[in-house]
This record gives sequence, structure tokens and C-alpha cells, in this order.
Amino acid sequence: MNPTITAVAGLEAGHYTDLTHGTGCTVFICRQGAVGGVDVRGGSPGTRETDLLRPVHRVDRVHGLLLTGGSAFGLDAAGGVLDYLSGQGIGFAVGPTVVPIVPAAVLFDLGFLASDVRPTFADGRAASLAANAGPMDVGTVGAGTGATVAKINGIGFAVKSGIGSASMRLSDGTTIAAAVAVNAYGGVYDYKSGLLIAGPRWSDGQGFYDPVDLVLGQDRINGDNGTLANTTIGVVATDAVLDKEGANYLASVSHDGLALTIRPCHTVRDGDTMFALATGAISEHDADPVDLTRLGAAAVEVTARAVLDAIFRSTGLGGLPAISEIAHGSFPKT
Repeated sequence: MNPTITAVAGLEAGHYTDLTHGTGCTVFICRQGAVGGVDVRGGSPGTRETDLLRPVHRVDRVHGLLLTGGSAFGLDAAGGVLDYLSGQGIGFAVGPTVVPIVPAAVLFDLGFLASDVRPTFADGRAASLAANAGPMDVGTVGAGTGATVAKINGIGFAVKSGIGSASMRLSDGTTIAAAVAVNAYGGVYDYKSGLLIAGPRWSDGQGFYDPVDLVLGQDRINGDNGTLANTTIGVVATDAVLDKEGANYLASVSHDGLALTIRPCHTVRDGDTMFALATGAISEHDADPVDLTRLGAAAVEVTARAVLDAIFRSTGLGGLPAISEIAHGSFPKT
């Protein structure tokens, strides 16, 4: 089975990656439309078209979704996604034209390698052109190109992260999956063993400080240098048939997957945002009635797995090492 988010029928994914400047964007395309939901948490979000996803509002389907670096500047890339989709005739028919609905969320990667180069209209279009239904590339690509974690002691002691993905097939035939660009102020833990995987690195590179202890004021060595350079963004998707309330529920509960793996999570220095997409590719005649309890539990699981995938599948950039490159194994002693 495809282990990434494109295991969900009706969904395509594509990246634009700029390794030179440490930024990029990731596009998800739903050519037949998908019911969307969103839940924005943390104190520093950057988003576009999220109000449309709320149950009380008229628009009930989206056609694309953008996760991007570049902070607020990166929202320009959404225009390129709209341009691509409208050129394909994808969107809501409005008079003589079609209007695609493309929500977006940003993470802050400015200053990691560069501050004056951010994802643009052309980059959003390039990611759209690259989108396909094959397994999604993960690691230091797309929206995860400039992503880092554990910045409590400053970027110099952080760990390189990226974008990860995970999928699972439920016993009723439903597929659910997630993709997450992990750019957190906090560190990352294995949610099953409780082990710290990625925390602020010791100055000798031989282990990690406990990120929660640092936030609480114990052993902080460099002050608070990660004030703005954060935010984890992602999407959970399913082929189940859901209405907007169901999609918004999935988006909301998926944040539990972030909280299981990222500590501290949803801080005022993060703008953590999770979207949900329900393609409905399994029709009501082909699947059991949707059990939102089961689907919600699965959303938490695939989101947590996607966070770990982002950590383990990334490679270092700009002199900042990834877990795979840190000496003495993937689980240094703390």
C-alpha cells in the first residue's frame, strides 16, 4: 500500500523545493473536489481561505490545498495553484469562468538560509504541475525544506526536520492519511515509547536537552532565540464520505497527533494549523456508515506517524543536522 497521503483516492501531491534558499511549498490537488475542514491553533498562524471551511459557510468543497514556507509572503504561491486549476477547468462555475477554492497555511522558515527568497506565484504553479497520485516524496522537500525543530536554545542548537506522511487502511475499507510539515518550537518524541527523538542539541552534539525543562526555565543556555521561527502545518485526508462538520472534526482531533509527538505544542510562538480533506472516493454504497470515533482515532495515529516520518526521513541542510546524521544513533541519551 502507498504509505503516504496519496493513498487516498482522488488526491494528488506535488512539491516545489528550493534547497539553495531553504524554502518551498507543497500542493494537494482534488480534481473532483473534496469536503474541507480546518483547525487553527497556536498564537502565530498564517492562513488563507480558512473561514470558507467552517460548517456555517456556503462553499462546501475545495479543489486544492497549499502548505508553504516563507511566512506570510509564501501565501503568494496560492495564486499559482489557482492559476493552474482554473486553466484545467477545475473549480466552481461562476458566470463565464471557474473559481478554484485553495486554502493555505504557512510556516516560518525566513532566515534559516535566506530571508528575501520565498515561495512565489510561479513556485505554487510549479508544485501544481508536479502533482501526481504516486507516493509523495518526504523529508527535506516542499514545505518542509526549511523546517526545523527544537529551537528553544536558538537555531544553532536545533535539529533539521521536513515534511512527513503516513497512511492506513481501516477494516471497513476506508483509507485515512496525513502529511505534516514539522517546524516546531518544541522537541519531538516517540509517542509510543516516550523517548525524546529530537531536542535542543548539547553544545558537544552528543545528546539533547529536555525541551519542556528548558521552557520551564531549567538549564536554558541561550535564552529564547526561537521566538518566531516556527509553526507546524499539515493535512489529514480520507476517502470517506463526510460533511463539513465531519471534516472539521477530523481537522480538530488530528491536533492530538501533534500533541502526542511535539512538546511543548501549540505555543504562542507556533501557528499550528491542520486541514482535513474528504474526497468521498468510497461512495456511500461501497463502505460501511462512517464511524467518526474510529476515523478520529485513525486521524490522530496517522498524524503522529507523519510527524515522526518528517523527523526520520529528513536530511541536513545549511549546516544543521538531521537525526539520520547525528552521531550515536537516532535516540541520543538525554
